Amino acid sequence: MKRYEIMYIIRPNLEEQTRKELVEALNKILTTNGSQEVKVDEWGIKDLAYEIADFTKGYYVVLNVVAPTEAITEIDRVMKIREDVIRHIVIARDEA
Repeated sequence: MKRYEIMYIIRPNLEEQTRKELVEALNKILTTNGSQEVKVDEWGIKDLAYEIADFTKGYYVVLNVVAPTEAITEIDRVMKIREDVIRHIVIARDEA
C-alpha cells in the first residue's frame, strides 16, 4: 500500500449537514476498501484561484491516507461523478 494525499473542493453553497454527509461518504469509500490511517483535514471555505462552475469560493478537504490502489481508483471514480465535488486531485506520496 502507498501513502496518498487527496484534496477535493466541495461546492460552497451546500448546507452544513449535506457537506458533512458527503465527507463521511467519501471517507467510507476509503475505509471499506482496506485503507488505513485516514486523516481528514477540513480547511473550510477558501477563495479559489480561478472561477470553477460559476463559484469563486469552495470548501476544501485534504485527506492523508495509506491505501491500496483499488480504494484510490474507486474514490477517484466517485469524485468524478459527484456534482458536489467541483475539483479533486490525488497525489501518491511514498510507500507506507
